[in-house]
Amino acid sequence: MSELNRTQREFRNAMANLSAAVTVVTTDGPHGRAGMTVSAACSVTDDPPTLLVCVNRSSRSHDILVGNRTLCVNVLGADHEDLAMHFAGATKVQTSERFETGLWDHDSEGVPVLHGALVSLVGRIVADRTLGSHSVVFVEVDKVITREDSGALVYFRRRFHNLSVPSLSA
Repeated sequence: MSELNRTQREFRNAMANLSAAVTVVTTDGPHGRAGMTVSAACSVTDDPPTLLVCVNRSSRSHDILVGNRTLCVNVLGADHEDLAMHFAGATKVQTSERFETGLWDHDSEGVPVLHGALVSLVGRIVADRTLGSHSVVFVEVDKVITREDSGALVYFRRRFHNLSVPSLSA
C-alpha cells in the first residue's frame, strides 16, 4: 500500500471521529429539483449570515445544486434518520422521487423546506471552490426558519446518533 493511500485511509478514519449535524440540502430551479444528505456544513460568519456546505462532485445532485445557486439547508432532528438515509441514496429511490417522503413546503421559499426540521436555512450560493472530490459552496442566508425544540441527528463513527435535549428541572 502506498504512503498516500495509507494517509488517505488514516485521514478518513480520523474524520469519522468528528461528529457533525446531519442536514438535507435541497434546491429547485431551472436546473431541476434535487436533495442530498450532507454532514459537512458549518457557519462561516454572521455578518452577513453565511455558511459553507461541502458537496461531493460525483453526487447526481451536485450540478443541479450548483447550477440553481439557491438552496435550503434543513438541519435534521432526532426523528429524521430514515429521511437522512433516503436522501443519502441508501434506499435506492430515484432523486426525483425523494421528496415523496416527509412533509415539504415547495412553494413559500422557492426551494423545498422540510416541515419539522430543527432549522431550515434558505439562501444563495455567493461563492464556490472546487477542491479534490468536493465543491465547497458558500451560502449567504436570506431566511432562518426554526421549527421545534427536539433532539438532533448527528453523524459519528460512520453511524447516525440521536441527541436528546435534557429536560430543564425547576
